[in-house]
Parts: sequence; structure tokens; C-alpha cells
Amino acid sequence: MKIKFKILSGFSLIIAMLIIAGSMSIYEFSRISKSVSSLIEDNYKTIEASRKMIEALEREDSGVLLLVSGQWKEGRKILLSADSLFFASFHIAKNNITEKGEDQYIKRTEESYLKFKAVWEPPIVGTSKENSIDWYFINSHSNFINAKNEIESLMVLNQDSMYNEALALKEQSHRALMPGIVAIIAALIFLVIFNFFISKYYVKPIERLIHSLKNCHSGTKIFDAGISTNDEFKYLEKEIQNLIFKIKKTS
Repeated sequence: MKIKFKILSGFSLIIAMLIIAGSMSIYEFSRISKSVSSLIEDNYKTIEASRKMIEALEREDSGVLLLVSGQWKEGRKILLSADSLFFASFHIAKNNITEKGEDQYIKRTEESYLKFKAVWEPPIVGTSKENSIDWYFINSHSNFINAKNEIESLMVLNQDSMYNEALALKEQSHRALMPGIVAIIAALIFLVIFNFFISKYYVKPIERLIHSLKNCHSGTKIFDAGISTNDEFKYLEKEIQNLIFKIKKTS
């Protein structure tokens, strides 16, 4: 095997190892990127929608208290605005069902909210409900708490899923790093081995040729560098032998 092929094969092996390791790392990081996108699109979207639903509920509860205190105009304004916010957020969560059994959480959330809404939709101001704290706690506030608990359950479901996804992403990131670490260690080991073969098949033959040339001044000394490989150094040794033979013949 010629020297250039020996050297080329060594560097080709290193390059191949790095390409394989790089490809594996790119593949793993691509999977991580997709998982992160899925995490944001799925769980975070529902968590954010749940947060807004709770915010809307709390505003509605404040609106009911205003109605109970006789503030009809301000109370209805808050209730209608919060109701719109709730349903806008609810539809986001309803159209983003990704977890097992999440549809049941959505169903219970809707039912509990409609039950709460049924309490404040009929007139309150100018009826026996006005200024009735007992009615507020027994009817409105209890339904508000039930609806809020259902939304929080939906949020917890997605938060737990997000946490588990985050743990899985952590494991994937470790797997993505491993090919690179293995490739670096393997490349270092191979470089040591490659350096050994460079020394054996490239540096040593040159040193032998130099040493033999230095000692080839005697007329009885036959030039022999002891090159055993069938490569350019062996051809060089033969050419030097022929050259010395011609010089001796003409002298």
C-alpha cells in the first residue's frame, strides 16, 4: 500500500468518525427541537388558556359582588367582558386536547362554568339577591370555587405532562452529547494509534534510509536500509541501491 493511501485512510477514518458523531448529535438535537416545539404547542398553550380562564372567573366573581351591592352597570360590564375572555380561552384549550383523559377535564370545566354562569345571568339588582351575602356564598361563590377547581385540575394535568416532557428532554440532551463525547475520545485514541503507525511506516523508514546513506561510504558496504514494506520507501531504497551501484561501477 502506498504512503499517501496509508495517510489518507487514517484521516478518512477520523473524518468518518466525526461525521457519524456529528450526524447522530444533529439527529438528537433535531428531536429535542421538535419536542420543545410540541411542548409549547401542546401543554403550554393549555396552561396559558387555563390561567386566563381563572383570571376571567375571578373577574366574574368581582362582577357578581358588584351586582349584589347594587352596582348593576359596572357589574354587568365586568361580567360580560370576563365571560368573553373565558370562552375565548376555553375554546383554545378545547381545541388543544393532547393528554389522555383531557377531554373529560374539558367537559367538567365547561359544565361547572355554565353552572356558575347560570347563577349570575338572571337579574340580581332589584331582587331579593341584592345585598344578600348568604345568597352569594351559598350559590355564587360555591359555584365559582367549583369551576375554579376544575380549571386548576386541567392546568395541573398539563403542568405534570410538561414536567415529564422536560425530564425526557433532559435525557435526550444527554443522549445528544454522548456521540460527540465518544467521538472525541475515540479520535484521541485513534490519533495516538495513528501517530504510532506514522512513526513506524513513515518516520522510521526515513531514519533508516538516512542512517544507511551515512554508513555507505565503505567500498565493501552494501546499501541496505532494511525496508520491509512494499511502498515508495522500498522503491526509494532500490533506486538508491542502483544509484550507488552505478557510482561504484564508474569509479
